[in-house]
Amino acid sequence: MNIAIIIYTLGRVLTISSAFMLLPAAIGIYYHEKVWLVYLVVGLVGVLAGLIISIKKPKNMNFFAKEGFASVGLAWLLLSSVGALPLFISREIPNYIDAVFEMTSGFTTTGATILTDVEAMSHAALFWRSFSHWIGGMGIFVFLLAVMPMVGGVNMHLLRAESPGPVVGKLVPKMKDSSQILYLIYIVLTLLQIITLCIMGMKPFEAICTACATAGTGGFGIYNSSIADFSALIKWNVTIFMILYGINFNVYFLLLARKFKSMFKMEEVRAYLLTIIISVIIITLNIFRTYDSFGKALTDAAFQVASIITTTGFATCDFNLWPALSKTILIFLMISGACAGSTGGGLKFSRVLIVFKAIRQEIHQFIHPRSVKAVGMDDRTVDKNVVKSVCVYFILFAVIYFGSVLLISIDKYDLVTNFTAVLATMNNIGPGLEVVGPTGNFAGFNYFSKIIFIFDMLAGRLELYPILLLFVPPMWKKH
Repeated sequence: MNIAIIIYTLGRVLTISSAFMLLPAAIGIYYHEKVWLVYLVVGLVGVLAGLIISIKKPKNMNFFAKEGFASVGLAWLLLSSVGALPLFISREIPNYIDAVFEMTSGFTTTGATILTDVEAMSHAALFWRSFSHWIGGMGIFVFLLAVMPMVGGVNMHLLRAESPGPVVGKLVPKMKDSSQILYLIYIVLTLLQIITLCIMGMKPFEAICTACATAGTGGFGIYNSSIADFSALIKWNVTIFMILYGINFNVYFLLLARKFKSMFKMEEVRAYLLTIIISVIIITLNIFRTYDSFGKALTDAAFQVASIITTTGFATCDFNLWPALSKTILIFLMISGACAGSTGGGLKFSRVLIVFKAIRQEIHQFIHPRSVKAVGMDDRTVDKNVVKSVCVYFILFAVIYFGSVLLISIDKYDLVTNFTAVLATMNNIGPGLEVVGPTGNFAGFNYFSKIIFIFDMLAGRLELYPILLLFVPPMWKKH
């Protein structure tokens, strides 16, 4: 293990993430809040520390896959720990573990919260929470590679360790250009939503925070009612943008490149959109009798389906009160998540499709033992190693999931709360059912459970391995 290159990489991450704190400091100054000084001091100290750590390149610049996984895992731990400092120092969240939980939830775009009164927070803190979604949505290393790329195999190893989905590829030959294209698309979509939300009646601060939380598919709201009190037009705006952010960003690149044939071949995107349509229809028919109008039922159904499948976590109603069929569909959507290569969480549709195709292949093999049939996707054969890694990922996910449920069951909550709380954190969704439903929060869990949830949020956002490998001793042996 090349420790020097990892420390150098962490220094760069600390520099950039700390520099971002100058934005909430500016918000605090604008709204005449004394807390601005905390963000300024923590930000400047972090930038200085990061520059000192990364001012000199290590002599050995060898960077392999395990350095990539270690760097990403440690960087996200650093991001959450440092990002929590302003909330803790300002006493807006008096306990440091609670503050780390909140910011881990922010950066991993989970949206789970320990706050019982969001509206009591300062504008600076509200912005920092929402903006952390925007940072974490695309990934801190995608940003790092876009503005200050490294050399050799560093770029690809970092991107592979951080990016969601079973495989990671380049949009264009140079990784720097790929990162810049991704962020350009991300920024344009964010600005477009801010502008449209303002046109529809949101105040600029509300629009910025909502757009940042939507872009990262995070779901931190600035009101206790989340999005419920806004107009139907705004709800449909957020619904549409949540769905757009849950699509593989390769689609937008192919759209810009006018490669329409390749775009329409993407089975994952077709399955994702079809699932949304079918889920909205079923839930609307299931709940509309309890609503004043069919239109309102359709609006809430579409919003919550988009919010859950993209793992955003915004809410327009208490879906905890919906019939069992609707809640069961939402749980299935929590598990599947959005597309690979999007800002959404979950297991990803590509993995689900590959597993179902692998099952179909095995059944076919039993019936026709002499036949040779490979798993295919998008008119291409899926490599056997990819199929194997996806199946192993499902097993590993299940082991961590049930292990986490077992550990938090020491706490006082019921089985549905525990099951959905772990699912909501591991799949970076935010709300679950019962106590952790859309009108509840995670405040009542003890600190041990919150530490488990912090681990689950990081493991889920980083696709398990970067966090797990930090606890494997052989990883840290020198080359």
